[in-house]
Amino acid sequence: MTSPLNGITILDLTRVLSGPYCTMLLADMGARVIKVEQPRSGDDTRHWGPPFLGTESAYFLSINRNKESVTLDFKHPEGRAILDRLIAKSDVIVENFRPGALAKLGLDYASLAPAHPRLVYCSISGFGQTGPRRKEPGYDAVLQAEGGLMSITGSPDAPPVRVGVAIADIVTGMFAAQGVSMALYARERTGRGQLVDVSMLDTVAALLTYQAGIYFATDAPPVRLGNRHPTIVPYETFSASDGDFVLAVGNDEQWRRFCEVAGLDAGEQFATNRGRVTGYAELRPIVAGVLRPHPRRYWIEKLTAAGVPCGSVRDLREVFSDPQLAAREMIVTMHHAAAGDIRVLGTPIKLSDTPAALRAAPPTLGEHTDSVLAQDLGLGGEVIGQLRATGVV
Repeated sequence: MTSPLNGITILDLTRVLSGPYCTMLLADMGARVIKVEQPRSGDDTRHWGPPFLGTESAYFLSINRNKESVTLDFKHPEGRAILDRLIAKSDVIVENFRPGALAKLGLDYASLAPAHPRLVYCSISGFGQTGPRRKEPGYDAVLQAEGGLMSITGSPDAPPVRVGVAIADIVTGMFAAQGVSMALYARERTGRGQLVDVSMLDTVAALLTYQAGIYFATDAPPVRLGNRHPTIVPYETFSASDGDFVLAVGNDEQWRRFCEVAGLDAGEQFATNRGRVTGYAELRPIVAGVLRPHPRRYWIEKLTAAGVPCGSVRDLREVFSDPQLAAREMIVTMHHAAAGDIRVLGTPIKLSDTPAALRAAPPTLGEHTDSVLAQDLGLGGEVIGQLRATGVV
């Protein structure tokens, strides 16, 4: 079986997280991704750590599988000539330079599209290719703050906090991969490529969904509620005798079943979700008092059997020991040229006929430079040696 993007070549001019995450998702689905890195230094994340596995950054290893690494200084005339030849062989370019930076080199979409009308060109940035803030740099923590996400994350009586992963970067990479896929699908019908413009501010704003809906309906900015849900009760973290777990009562029938399991007679005033939300201050201590005497496993077994959603707050050791993730092939061991056997996350998208494939471990810096220059561009060993001696590759 082939993967859905087999035959698609992507020239990856990205670094750090949002862009590499995008191109990793596309590579998992079969695209050939040629990652262009600066000679000697490479992607910034190659140096982020500890931890390192041998000489390799655990951060870099987490988002760069299924790619070929080519070192190339494309600001050098000879390097630019090589890049132009790679562009001619590519279906997609993905870049996350600050808007305007590649235009100075004639490498923006407007400069390349006339000669390459089928090219899909994806630009990832902090604030987008248009608008008054377009040239501002984009960093995950800044965009979580500027996009409103931090204002609704954390406890009411504590400072705002960012999400525990770089969610602005990651979701931007996801939207970018979706945009590239849609642009490739459109190209099948029209024969034309196009610009895919994805900004971190836009994607964080898009994440706000029902919180934005609450604001649009009330004109009052939502506040931090800790683990509490703004419109569903009880839907938050509670303490059992041995730790925290989440109770997620999503409707009135689940509430009735919860009360049966817990032996709770909460009265008619809490029979509906509206009543539970408006009476939260009174209801929360009642539910907490019922749950506290027993361990998490006691509640999870009984409530799950009754069809009431719940789950333990687990650390990553517990998460990655879950046989469900093993059954879903979400932890994969790959052999890396320098780090030996490494574990990486699998892909969460399971296609029945054209599945994703984890074909190759993340590359070492410049691991594929010689093979790409020789096999794709027909350069001989002597020429490649000269390019390396002058620092072009």
